[in-house]
Amino acid sequence: QVQLVESGGGLVQAGGSLRLSCAASGSIFSIYAMGWYRQAPEKQRELVASITSGGTTNYADSVKGRFTISRDNAKNTVYLQMNSLKPEDTAVYYCAAGHSSSYYPKNYWGQGTQVTVSS
Repeated sequence: QVQLVESGGGLVQAGGSLRLSCAASGSIFSIYAMGWYRQAPEKQRELVASITSGGTTNYADSVKGRFTISRDNAKNTVYLQMNSLKPEDTAVYYCAAGHSSSYYPKNYWGQGTQVTVSS
């Protein structure tokens, strides 16, 4: 079992930056692939970015060049650095953990953190 707690969401103007954090506990963090998903109102949840246990990253086309996912295994934490934010990035952002090599980890979920980008 893995418990995930996100933090770092908030309100930011378009063009601004935020860094989301997801702290994991309950298991060996380094063996899991980690991912960030988001869900906007009345839309399906979508993958934003993921990172395997080996450090391979994967990004949605809509965030490539603007968002960066990273992990610190010593701190059991995964991060999502979001730059050049746009109003369409507004959503609840969820952290997820899954199989070590998965590009779409989704076995365990956090509770989500709201990101709102104003125009």
